[in-house]
Amino acid sequence: MRQLDAITLKQLKALKSIHESGTISSAAEHLGLTSPAVHNQIRTLEDCLGCALLERSKNGLFELTPEGQTLLSGYETAYSALAKSIHQIDALKRGLSGTIVLGVVSTGKYFAPAIVAKLKSLYPDIEVVLEVGNRDAIIAALETGRIDLAIMGRPPRRPLVTAYPMGDHPHVLIAPPDHELLSEPNVSPADIVREHFLMRETGSGTRILTMRFLDQMGEGTPFTYTEMNSNETIKQAVIAGLGIALISYHTVIEELKTGRLAVIQAEHLPIIRQWYVLHRQDLTPSGAAVTILNCIREKADLFLHGPGS
Repeated sequence: MRQLDAITLKQLKALKSIHESGTISSAAEHLGLTSPAVHNQIRTLEDCLGCALLERSKNGLFELTPEGQTLLSGYETAYSALAKSIHQIDALKRGLSGTIVLGVVSTGKYFAPAIVAKLKSLYPDIEVVLEVGNRDAIIAALETGRIDLAIMGRPPRRPLVTAYPMGDHPHVLIAPPDHELLSEPNVSPADIVREHFLMRETGSGTRILTMRFLDQMGEGTPFTYTEMNSNETIKQAVIAGLGIALISYHTVIEELKTGRLAVIQAEHLPIIRQWYVLHRQDLTPSGAAVTILNCIREKADLFLHGPGS
C-alpha cells in the first residue's frame, strides 16, 4: 500500500496534537514547530489518504472526522506496540529479557528445577529452558551450540569452556540399611571391591568416577557390576539389595532422610568433587545468559547441600 509508505509518525503525531489541543497553533507550540509546518503535515496526510481528517466544530476548534478517528486509533495502537518493543529491546540489552537453554547433567536434575524456579521469580521476562542428559549428551549440546549454559561436574576438555565453581559435589557409597558393611568399624578397600556394584551407562560422569574409585581401591583387582541407565533405577536396585553404588549425594538426599538407603563410611569417602556452571569459551553469552550465569553463581549455596548440612 503506497498510502501506508507515505505516512510518517510526525504527521500522525501532529494529528494527535491538534485533536488534543483543538487548534493548529497550540499543536505547533506543543510540538516545537511553526503553525505552517503543522498545517502542511496535515494537508499532506489528507492528500495521501484522499479524505478530510479534521473539521471545525461550532466553537471553532478542530475535531476529528470519522476517518480521522479511525486513523488516530490505529496510530495509538501502533505507538503502543512500538513503545513495548523499545522496552523489550532495552530489556534485552540489559540482560533482563530473552530465552536461554540451560543444560544439566542427570545428577543435577534433583536441584536444577529449584534453580529454574528461583530464576523465574527473579527474572520473569527471561525464559529458562531446562535440558537434562548424561555428561556426554550435555557436552555434545555445548559443541553444537544447542545450549547456552551448562551445569556439570568436571569441565570438558573439548569444547573449550569458561567454568565457574558453584560448590561441593559429594559422592557417597550407598547400600540398603541392613547391609553388613554398615556395622563394620573399619571398612577396607578389599571389602568394598568384593561388593557387586551398580553403575551408570557409558558416557555418565558418575560411571567414570566409579571406575576410577574401584581401580584405586582394588589396585587392579577385578570387580563385578551391573550397568543401569538412570540414578532412579540404581537407587531402587540398591534398596532391593541388588548391590551397592557410588552416587552423587544430591540424588539420594530424600532416601537417606527416610532411611531407605544408608551411607557406607570408609577411607577416601565421601569423594568431594565440584559443581560448575560454564559456557563455551569461543561464544560470547547473550545479556540474558550473563544475567542467569551470575545469578546461579550467587545463589548456588541455596541449592547445594552436602552430607551433614
